[in-house]
This record gives sequence, structure tokens and C-alpha cells, in this order.
Amino acid sequence: MKIGVLTTLNQNVEENIRKVAELGLSTCQLKCWNSAHLTDELADRAAAAAKEYNVEITAFWCGWDGMSYWNFYEGPLTLGLVPSEYRAERLNMLIRGAKVAKRMGVTDVVTHVGFLPENPATTEYQSLVAALRYLATKLKLDGQYFLFETGQETPITLKRTIEDVGTGNLGINLDPANLLMYGKANPVDALDIFGEYVRGIHGKDGEYPTDGRHLGKEKPMGEGRVDYPRFIAKLKEVGYDGAITIEREISGEKQIEDILSAKKLLESLI
Repeated sequence: MKIGVLTTLNQNVEENIRKVAELGLSTCQLKCWNSAHLTDELADRAAAAAKEYNVEITAFWCGWDGMSYWNFYEGPLTLGLVPSEYRAERLNMLIRGAKVAKRMGVTDVVTHVGFLPENPATTEYQSLVAALRYLATKLKLDGQYFLFETGQETPITLKRTIEDVGTGNLGINLDPANLLMYGKANPVDALDIFGEYVRGIHGKDGEYPTDGRHLGKEKPMGEGRVDYPRFIAKLKEVGYDGAITIEREISGEKQIEDILSAKKLLESLI
């Protein structure tokens, strides 16, 4: 397994990728939450920087413009493709993002789909599956995979959705901290359910929620509830040999300090 870090596709993309190399990391995922940055120019600049600094871009994490609330009340109404009023616009942005990824030579496109409906018999679930099938079919034409970022759904709901879409090019970007922070699952056990679909990993740590409205807290790796020794061992058991992309959702010197600490921990376990 290789170790990388999450960084951003924006007008500073060369500097962002240079910093990945300076941290002693060989891979990254590029994220983008601004449709204005989904351009051929930035894709070409990112690919050139990745080549110059010998950093592999393992996935493109494509968010969306506009509203998003990261909690248990407004979250289901605003996140991902689940809310029908935002779905068409966000599908179009994901398809644009996939074209940018292809131009960079990147196969895997990732996003939060949202709070997947637990009941597969509902119209809400069936319409979402149809939208995901449309998206996945588009990506398949270019030899790409669509990956669900974990967190807002139970592992079995995610597995069922992948099976029901059925295009053969769906996968999972497993964020073990998210499974805890959303109160959905233990990430080690989740691998028993959907391990065959995992194509990417976020190296992040966190806690379970302490109330019914707010997510659990993100923590520096090794200080939260993710049992990283067992988690890495389980990844090896299910045959995962891809990148682990460190994500620390703060900024400044403390972010760099925590990324380097996570790198050291992962190196000792891998």
C-alpha cells in the first residue's frame, strides 16, 4: 500500500502537488468543490505537476456547488445526489469532473452520494438508483469507475445500491472515520460486508456522535476510535493494495503536524 494525502484542484494546483512531494508522499487524491475549476487548463496543469514531482493522482474527488450541511437534520436534505431538487445539476458537475479526471489520466471519480434510502422499495430509492446507473454508464464509456465516499449510509445499504445499479464500474472510497462519525458502522467490520468493492481509502480518525443532531468529532489519527492496527490488517486480508490518502480537515501548521504523524503511524503498520 502507498500513502498519500488529499489536496485541491484550484489555481494553486502546482504548489499543492509540490507540497505532497515535500511531505514525502507519493500519491494524492485531488478534490474540487468549485465548478469553475473543472477546466482543461487546470487538468493539464495538474497532470504536468504530478509528473514533475513524481506524485500519482489516484482519484478525483468531485463535490458540488451550493448548499451542504454536515449534520443529521439538514444533511439528508442537502448532501449529494439524494435530494432530487439538486440531482440534475450535481450529476452534470460529476460528469464534467469525470472528464477532467480522464484528461489527467485518472480512473476513479469519488463523491458523497448522500444519505442513501434504507428502504429499497421506495420511489426515492429507485429514482436514485436510476440516476446512479446513468452516471456510471457515462463513466464506463471512458473506462472510469464511480466511487461512493462512505459515511452517510450503512454498509449493507451501500452494498445493495451497488448491486442494484449493476453497471460493474462502481466502487467504494472507504473513509473509516466517517463510518464512526456518522454512527453507521465499525470500519473493520464494514470490510466484511463490502470489502470487495473498496478501491480507495481515506486515512482519517474520529469519534462516534454524542447526540442525535451532530456528527462525531474528527480527531488526529491514533486519537480516535478507528483501530488502525486491526483496520490495516483487515485491508490486507481482503486484498486491498491501493493508496491510503490521509485527510485532516483542519488547516495551518497543526494540519501538517497531524499529516506527518499519520504518515509515521501508517508506515509502521503497512
